[in-house]
Amino acid sequence: MSRHHVAVVGAGKIGGMIAALLQGSGDYQIKVLDQSADALSALDVPHVTTEALDVSDLGKLTDALKGCDAVISAAPFFLTPVIAQAAKDADCHYLDLTEDVASTAEVEKIAEGANKAFAPQCGLAPGFVSIAGYDLAKQFDSLEDLHLRVGALPRYPTNKLKYNLTWSTDGLINEYCNPCLAIEGGELTKVPALAGLQHFSLDGVDYEAFNTSGGLGSLSDTLKGKVQSLRYLSIRYPGHRDIMELLLKDLGFINKRELLKEVMEDSIPVTMQDRVLIFITATGMKDGRFQQMSYSHVVNDREIMGKHWSGIQITTAASICATLDLLMDGTLTAKGFVKQESISLQDFLANRFGGLYNNGGSDEQTPGRQIAA
Repeated sequence: MSRHHVAVVGAGKIGGMIAALLQGSGDYQIKVLDQSADALSALDVPHVTTEALDVSDLGKLTDALKGCDAVISAAPFFLTPVIAQAAKDADCHYLDLTEDVASTAEVEKIAEGANKAFAPQCGLAPGFVSIAGYDLAKQFDSLEDLHLRVGALPRYPTNKLKYNLTWSTDGLINEYCNPCLAIEGGELTKVPALAGLQHFSLDGVDYEAFNTSGGLGSLSDTLKGKVQSLRYLSIRYPGHRDIMELLLKDLGFINKRELLKEVMEDSIPVTMQDRVLIFITATGMKDGRFQQMSYSHVVNDREIMGKHWSGIQITTAASICATLDLLMDGTLTAKGFVKQESISLQDFLANRFGGLYNNGGSDEQTPGRQIAA
């Protein structure tokens, strides 16, 4: 059986796992593109091809994508428009992991009149949380509120922040600094990051959650006029938000993001021992009663295909690989702009890559579950 030819742009932690999952499935032949020859040489994925390339050069990137069935962007958000345009010019499907709202708007414009599918925001949040949140929302006759909470947390926190770096520092800082899309009082609006503090407990552990940017994806448009309150919040251990507010607002690091990045990367250790926690709650009218329903899901770091991967790597890479699989087998529309919430949660979790959310059956993990109040 012939393999699908896929280019992965970006040889970092997430790009590496995407390449490993797809190549290891036997159904894909992967080419990894990155402007850093060092990053490519450090890529430990058997049987993939690599090419050092200035991916910001539209012409060179388009040439590199010709003959590919799809391109996956695991590159920084500011490269999103050029990679999407190259995909359109090379006539291949496009998928990305961006959380950036403006970049996604550019992808939607580029997708107009395209012969292939353009599916942005295919990671964890937005991405899987959009799929799970919309699945919950559809179970109500009328929806009052939908709150999506996601956190990539260290399993063994020891510092005052109760946090370790598990993914892109640039992305983390943007989450904490940029305005957040929300629906309040039925109207689409923007709310400040770090505001809207909530406290809750799951399985005997206390957490906090607060507004951060980028996680809603296209849900804000899909549910506009259908919900009174829609918010995306990041989950942390208690006390984290107050320290970040001190750094960003009181000490002015919100205007010194590069310096903050340097400080964080010098001072906060990276960990591969992490836990991705998803906790979604919805309230509204169902079967003639005002009800609340919740969905929770935990994914821990673990070994897959003989290699140890972090929880954030697993959830992010599994999401975009599942979306690609569903696109290639015809489950998803193969043309134009694709919203994550158009994917069925049942189809996602039944997929071989989406099934990685189920933790391989480990007793200490918590598979996704719905809880009716």
